[in-house]
Amino acid sequence: MRHPAKRCTYDDTLLVTVLVLVIAGLVLLTSISAYNGNVKFHDSFYYLKKQGFATGLGLVGMAVISRIDYHRWIPLAVPGYLLSILLGVAVLLFGEEYNGSKRWLSLGPVSFQPSEFAKVAVIVFLSWLIEKNIKKMGKFKSIVLTMLTILPIVGLVGASNLSTAIIILGIGAVMIFTASPKYLQFFWMIAGGAGFMTIFLALESYRLERIAIWRNPEKYEKGYQTLQGLYAIGSGGLFGRGLGNSVQKLGFLPEAQNDMIFSVICEELGLFGAVCGETETEGKEEGEGCLPSSDIANIFSLSFCRSFSRT
Repeated sequence: MRHPAKRCTYDDTLLVTVLVLVIAGLVLLTSISAYNGNVKFHDSFYYLKKQGFATGLGLVGMAVISRIDYHRWIPLAVPGYLLSILLGVAVLLFGEEYNGSKRWLSLGPVSFQPSEFAKVAVIVFLSWLIEKNIKKMGKFKSIVLTMLTILPIVGLVGASNLSTAIIILGIGAVMIFTASPKYLQFFWMIAGGAGFMTIFLALESYRLERIAIWRNPEKYEKGYQTLQGLYAIGSGGLFGRGLGNSVQKLGFLPEAQNDMIFSVICEELGLFGAVCGETETEGKEEGEGCLPSSDIANIFSLSFCRSFSRT
């Protein structure tokens, strides 16, 4: 089906929101990573330079992709999803190990996480699949079959990155929920998903150990990082110590600029400042357009919850 050409327009509110979040993120990263950058690389701006370079590439990519009619991505839905599965297998076989987990692939001087590509691939793939079977989405069987199609990539990603696998599973659930006219049957799907996650967690003892540490960090030696994160959040209170005044980032909190960055944000800006960074976006389009819009907002929300849960 051909779609008439449309004049390229932008959602100014969404664009400004993204740019404000990017600038705020770079400012916070500079504050949080300066100590570790100076200690490890003798350069307080080491992490800012890396993130600034990635941000520049991202903004260029955003500008280019925003000028492409999203209908043109539909023929790439299935190949893109299959590619994400191949990349997931490649990570298990050839991925670089960092802190005990294989999550990265290197192509010469460039390294990337295939799980991030998988998020986008799943959104495009499910948009195509749901649109193709939109008249059947009210049936429980169709919902289950649609959800089953993303389990291969969920399993591959979850082998080394459980939190991202949960986000991808959440992406699928939200997209199907958005497309389905009947909501009651989602209780059964949620029950099935909970059962799947229980089995998945039980397959590896370290996953259950992580949950136990998260619940009672003071009882485990490995709970040190979680406790330090809680200390950071608690000492920040409602309005924080002030930008740049974190104590926990000075070597007490491991990976302050990575997994535990939310804790330091809470310490410097307070819980109020941290929560204000969470935004919601709404997309109103037809067919394939509505689903990606709603689910990109879902990625932000699930990622926020993941960062919060790690503390």
